[in-house]
Amino acid sequence: MLIVMKFGGTSVGSAERISQAAQLAIRSAEQGHQVVVVTSAMSKVTNLLIDSAHRAAAGAFDPTVRQQLFDRHKAVADALIGSDPVRHAAVLEAIGQRLDRFDKLCFGLSMVRDLTPRVLDAISGMGEVLAAPLLAAAIAAQGRASTAIEASEVIVTTDQFGGAEPLADETQVKAEAVLRPLLDRGEIPVVTGFIGATAEGVVTTLGRGGSDYSASIVGAALDADEVWIWTDVDGVMTANPQEVPEARTLKEISYSEASELAYYGAKVLHYKTILPAFRKRIPVRILNSFNPSHPGTRVSVEGDPAVNGVKAVTSIRNVTLVAISGTGMQGIPNIVAKAFDVVASQQANVLMISQASSENNICFVINQTEAPAVIKALRTALEIELHRGHIEDISGEQEVAIVAAIGDRMRGTPGIASAVFGALAEHGISVIAISQGSSERNISLVVKEADAATAVSAIHAAFHLDRAN
Repeated sequence: MLIVMKFGGTSVGSAERISQAAQLAIRSAEQGHQVVVVTSAMSKVTNLLIDSAHRAAAGAFDPTVRQQLFDRHKAVADALIGSDPVRHAAVLEAIGQRLDRFDKLCFGLSMVRDLTPRVLDAISGMGEVLAAPLLAAAIAAQGRASTAIEASEVIVTTDQFGGAEPLADETQVKAEAVLRPLLDRGEIPVVTGFIGATAEGVVTTLGRGGSDYSASIVGAALDADEVWIWTDVDGVMTANPQEVPEARTLKEISYSEASELAYYGAKVLHYKTILPAFRKRIPVRILNSFNPSHPGTRVSVEGDPAVNGVKAVTSIRNVTLVAISGTGMQGIPNIVAKAFDVVASQQANVLMISQASSENNICFVINQTEAPAVIKALRTALEIELHRGHIEDISGEQEVAIVAAIGDRMRGTPGIASAVFGALAEHGISVIAISQGSSERNISLVVKEADAATAVSAIHAAFHLDRAN
């Protein structure tokens, strides 16, 4: 079986954690599997890189950051491979060369005072490039051949800096050429997460969830049997355990359920991450490197067919409900089209939409930080409709939250909506807006932010999600 394993920042955050990651990869290889490792940067390194770039561009270049980063990575190398002088020297040389480039880029930024997305990608992706040689050396030190590979040699992307998209065919060709020979020799390649490169070789980053995304891209390119995401939690849970202490880990969910959960606030897996694996029907496992004996959550095409109804409850905070209302809206064409043209022009992400059948009100939820600009732009774009009285008000309601009940097999199961609203009514929670797609795998509600935790807990209890099926 070919397994692509991704280790997150906390899973490679220290010498001890990197050694544990190496052991997990080797254990699977010793069981007869071929293993490709994808690594994140060590925890907090990417934030330091990005902050340094912004400060340098503002004229506050700090030459001590290079030494801070070198010292942290050297301490790990000392602990992992200090007894092997040749390997130790080679790793430190590789780290030093990469940090020299970082230092020169930041110094250049302090001169030109212009941090372009292209330069930011070159800097922000260096954390993974620093971590990969350490993890590869740790694997080799434990007796298994390993080579650090920069994903710029494997993953071919568009030139959309800050959020590049992979080019599947080109990536497959490169993955086969670069990684397959190493696997055939019994090696464990360690690929940098988060980054790729354009066809011309310019480094890009894959945006939020980038390292998980990298693992899925590499898995799809190699037609892997499974992708394993090693993180610091036991898997995808029925709810946020900070809100619902009795929440439990789900044994198996479908791709569509994972996508819904990720979209609506579950932070374990970013929805974009699973797309390459989904297209190749490759299962993704969410596992805990701090608790490797736990079976975690398996994400597959079919999910768990034994579970009917709601499978999990999640929420999104820090959002604003934008409402466009007026009795004169009824029968007036293009108001909705104009509204969402404005939202698109502001590059705002619409999280939920609801419209009354009377057409007298349309509301949608966006991130709180995007709301002021969107509302201002709407009032400008719909000025004529406001003047004529077709629209009476454009408003934004803050301190609200989206609560979503999710499950593939909610469809066709009677009483789901009744149980959801009954649970909220028992706790005196008022529902501000409602949305349900035709797929019926998601009922989304807007409630007061102060009621969100209670709402999640109430729905969780109503469907007995604390009990294993």
